[in-house]
Amino acid sequence: MWFIRPSRWWDWIQVEVSSQCPAACIYCPTTLFRKWGSNLLMSMETYHRLLPAFSRARMVFLQGWGEPFMNPNFFEMVRQAKAAGCQVGTTTNGMLLDADKLTGLVHSGVDIVAFSLAGCSETNDVIRKGTSLVRVLEAVRQLKRIKENEGTTCPDIHIAYMLLRSGLDEIEQLPSLLAGSGVSQAVVTTLDFVPIPALDREALIPSSQDEYASLRARMDRLAASGRQSGLDIRCQLVAFQIGDDISVPAGLDIAAYLPVQQPVCTENIQRAAFISAGGNVSPCVFKHLPVASPAAVAALMGRPYQPLIFGNIHDRPLEDIWRSKDYRAFRRSHHSGNLPAPCRGCLKPMVIS
Repeated sequence: MWFIRPSRWWDWIQVEVSSQCPAACIYCPTTLFRKWGSNLLMSMETYHRLLPAFSRARMVFLQGWGEPFMNPNFFEMVRQAKAAGCQVGTTTNGMLLDADKLTGLVHSGVDIVAFSLAGCSETNDVIRKGTSLVRVLEAVRQLKRIKENEGTTCPDIHIAYMLLRSGLDEIEQLPSLLAGSGVSQAVVTTLDFVPIPALDREALIPSSQDEYASLRARMDRLAASGRQSGLDIRCQLVAFQIGDDISVPAGLDIAAYLPVQQPVCTENIQRAAFISAGGNVSPCVFKHLPVASPAAVAALMGRPYQPLIFGNIHDRPLEDIWRSKDYRAFRRSHHSGNLPAPCRGCLKPMVIS
């Protein structure tokens, strides 16, 4: 008898194994809304309810608003996800990764480990308070050495880089900073989710087509510099809405840098889902901030905020929630380009890689 593997419904399922974090990054809702934080660690009981769905996912990404290694069951969660036949990834601030945990990452079979950065100097430590660029880079290099000693290529080491407007010049140091470290890919994102008005100035949101073109050209040069040292740098920029008038700066072929495709939501609404530490199912992490009081957070944000939740896996399986009438209607609206109300004004659907 032939064994027919279940079809893959999801490119990834993002599982928030922790909404707790010891760091205090200045742009993160976990920091800014800590007073109203949910402060949860996903229990194994909650996690076990997800296991039947994992065989239908290409990847399970163990990360949400908190630090994954705060959860003492992290490695058991990896083991069970790998046993379900899917790839496993995670993103960490690196501060809890001692030699034993780094060795455990290699032995666990984790496919991707991304380390978060927001600067190429001590700037990182100011923006990502409670973290250390020196310690992150040492953890990366130590992980590379362990992989070499074990004769394995896994996990693949990535960098998740938050680019603020104030750090535009500093990011040019990224290729040289990571050269020879064992990092294969760096994904550069901008502050496309601005949690409080005071951070508006740090959001790289182009105010004109010229500015978008200039930023795009700058990121293309960064990617080219990375390729010279074997580093794959991918940059996500918020696209400026195309208008009728274009003022072309001297020496710049703006047509070469204007978006040639329709911007799409990087959260992959059609083929991904987010599961909070408490088991709530949302389309993405930005529609489920790590807070217990949405009203208080909305006041600080200066705009309406209400979590978008389609169900909880303690009440019914993820597969049933995914196929529910409301969730299917939400995805259809996204697919048609007629964004549903909770997504209007979100910059994620305007991002182009």
